[in-house]
Amino acid sequence: MDALWGLLPNILAAGVAAGTPVLLAALGEIITERSGVLNIGLEGIMIMGCVSAVMVTLDLHSPLAGLAAAMAVGGIMGLLHAAFTITLKGNQIVSGLALVLLGSGLSTMLGKGVLGQPVFDLFYPEALPWLADLPYVGGIFFKHDPLTYGGILLAPLVWFFLQHTRPGLLVRAAGESPETADSLGAPVALVRYGAVIAGGALAGAGGAFLPLVQTPSWVEGMTSGSGWIALAVVIFARWDPGKALLGAWLYGAVQALGFRLQAVGVPIPSQFLNMLPYLAPIAVLVITASRSRGQAIAPRALGLPYERESR
Repeated sequence: MDALWGLLPNILAAGVAAGTPVLLAALGEIITERSGVLNIGLEGIMIMGCVSAVMVTLDLHSPLAGLAAAMAVGGIMGLLHAAFTITLKGNQIVSGLALVLLGSGLSTMLGKGVLGQPVFDLFYPEALPWLADLPYVGGIFFKHDPLTYGGILLAPLVWFFLQHTRPGLLVRAAGESPETADSLGAPVALVRYGAVIAGGALAGAGGAFLPLVQTPSWVEGMTSGSGWIALAVVIFARWDPGKALLGAWLYGAVQALGFRLQAVGVPIPSQFLNMLPYLAPIAVLVITASRSRGQAIAPRALGLPYERESR
């Protein structure tokens, strides 16, 4: 127990980093869902972000270029989802599942040429001056890679965008009452398109984190369900970016805890420890659902296509 307690700062620091891909995807999904569009295709978008980041980084020797490529691919997949669900009024769940299948198959095909090749141009951890030397919190929050810092900063920025800017107000209006927003002259379809594309780009960035920070190569299925975890984090957070930050860190900490328990020789089957990062979100969702029974916490128009002619 003393050994595990001594590892606590390392577990928390690893949790902050490990939660970054889930955090980025969850923040993007919050923007998307607050506009009234449900996108359950995050897993497919993230895996395409992974392979795109690896291919471009290996070719251009620039992790920034790899990140940009992953975000562009994520935005394109978001555009496909928006076209099917907003313009064509298609079923949002079916479209999301199609993105998962598309991403899984296409990434496997595209990744054959780079399978197992090491990526040397990465985002490396950089300790922030002064802040990294703070007791207790310095090593946990201020000795990370640029993408992790970006995720931490993005959470309050998304909150501010949604709560205190006119475009953010339009996004929330499109998700709560698109009829009212339309009657006031807001371009509901355009707002939803922008939100879905932005959400896809952030999910692509979350996918890029895995090969450019965590595991420097392309491996099939390397997202390991991170997209589905991100969807769970959105529900746990009740569509609040700040709570999504905590939810992603919780997932990352549980994931890091499993590895550390194996390292210190705790007599728990490794199969169970590998299940911890997936059991924890399920438990949290059950608790969240029981506490929110009867309360309308999701955007009221979430998942419902808006037809202007029917208002």
